[in-house]
Amino acid sequence: MSPLLSFIIVLIGIYGLVISKNIIKSIVCLNITQTAVILLFLNFGNLSDGNIPIIHDSSINIVDPLPQALMITAIVIGSSITALSLIISIKIFHYYGTLNWEKLLEREG
Repeated sequence: MSPLLSFIIVLIGIYGLVISKNIIKSIVCLNITQTAVILLFLNFGNLSDGNIPIIHDSSINIVDPLPQALMITAIVIGSSITALSLIISIKIFHYYGTLNWEKLLEREG
């Protein structure tokens, strides 16, 4: 996957976040954006002829494992935040009876 395609997916997620009026749709758009950013970072940390540092003894063309480890951490944190935001959205629905951003802001204003 090319970095340009990842960047386009980031823009699609941000566009969906801007036009979304539903909390669940906003959470999904944030997940799309997060996934595209993770793919973008993994593309930048990739070498075309890179070797795995554990198997090969030579120090030429070794892929750096740090971006992969950081992106695994980002995936775990992102899934935890998604679960927490979905639970909070359920609580908001039970309390207010809607998941529409505009109606929630009208009630608070």
